[in-house]
Amino acid sequence: MRPTHRTTVSTRASFLLCCVAFTIVLAPSIHAQSAPYERTFVQSKTVVERALKDLQSAASGRLPVLDGFTRPGDRPLDRFQRGFYQCAIQVTSTPSGGALVRVSAKITAWYADPDSSKSAYQVLPSNGRLETDLLDRLQDALGGQASSGTPTTGAPTTGTAATGTAKPPVASAPSQPKNKAAASVPDISAPMPNTGTSAAPMASSKGSTTAANSRFKLGNRVNSDIAASLATQKAVADKHMEELTKEAKGLEEILRNQAHPKNLVAVRKSSTPVLVSPVEGAKVLFLATAEDEFEILDMNANWVHVRISGISRGWIRRSSLEVPDTYASDAKVENSPAPPSTEQFQVKHEEIASFPGTWEPLRGQTVKILTVQRANAGASDTSSRAKLEFAKSLLEKEYAELTRTPTSAVGVVLIFDSEDGGLIAATLPSLQQWKAGTLSDQAFWRRCFFDPPEAFISQAGR
Repeated sequence: MRPTHRTTVSTRASFLLCCVAFTIVLAPSIHAQSAPYERTFVQSKTVVERALKDLQSAASGRLPVLDGFTRPGDRPLDRFQRGFYQCAIQVTSTPSGGALVRVSAKITAWYADPDSSKSAYQVLPSNGRLETDLLDRLQDALGGQASSGTPTTGAPTTGTAATGTAKPPVASAPSQPKNKAAASVPDISAPMPNTGTSAAPMASSKGSTTAANSRFKLGNRVNSDIAASLATQKAVADKHMEELTKEAKGLEEILRNQAHPKNLVAVRKSSTPVLVSPVEGAKVLFLATAEDEFEILDMNANWVHVRISGISRGWIRRSSLEVPDTYASDAKVENSPAPPSTEQFQVKHEEIASFPGTWEPLRGQTVKILTVQRANAGASDTSSRAKLEFAKSLLEKEYAELTRTPTSAVGVVLIFDSEDGGLIAATLPSLQQWKAGTLSDQAFWRRCFFDPPEAFISQAGR
């Protein structure tokens, strides 16, 4: 069985290290966002949706740990296992022709309550980290062009987002003179007006020089502010990078120390059916996704009985699962009870009556019904093996009696009257072939009716 938890943790660690490379570039746009789970992009809705399609693999997956991805609640996070997240993405067009992307993450995990009857999958609140990570990846895929009310790419035209200081006009380079005479006149910032006298141009030139010097000084001061702001942003980005690096190392440490449970099976591919009983054509409870993991309750050569959540159970084809090496045998029985004796049960009541079910071979037919109870109230072994061993000996006995004397019964029904009991029904023709040796035990059990199936079938080889 491949270690699915390890794959997820390694992927997460690699992703965090990749985030470090462009943290500095994205720092201004991160500060400019006004909402934690939505972002506006200058690209059209079609372009954004195409980029999101390439990022579908990042929109869902398993979480190696829950700490850092969810908001604290009233239940300790160390009791949650098998965390999974799924991002819902909504893209709408903006009036300016861009696209607004909203992301919300749903986190689910298995809660192991001290009272096992209360254990179940729970939905946990996201703290926004998954949504922000996905939006960052989308922004990177779009070339870093995103905005939150205003564009966040390109050089600032009115100062910086950090200081809000307006950038003044700076002295422009002298324009190319049209002739040699024009080349002898220095053009500091703008063409001087031609007043027809020599004194006026000289005064204008002196005033322009003074104004230009003032603008140069102001420009230098603004440039110093910009440099200081960039230095602050770089320091913030460096600190963020250091935190990401520490987290990546922590995840790697978890990966090295993590002990994967040995009583779980993993689904090989998506759309694998989980059935209500181990019979081809049985009702499908739901379709499992690739790498979904379930706790093993029971197993035989063809089927695996799994716990879904709480008291919910299901059956999955063994060939559709990755089974741990510790379950190498064809069948595994919970508690592995010793072969029981028939004295553990006793027949309390028997009668000839109509079949009390809808099984087609006996529907509406007359059958012999035997009600079975445990021999004493203190007996605790009512496993599937114990009941089947008793049923086998009782069916042999009843078949012998029914064939010795004329009877209207065409089958035998055993009802185990207990909390974990059930019903077994068999037709006389099947009993006859079984006793004649033309049917093996497993083939005979496959021709019988079990209700509920999980009470018997794990030992009947179905």
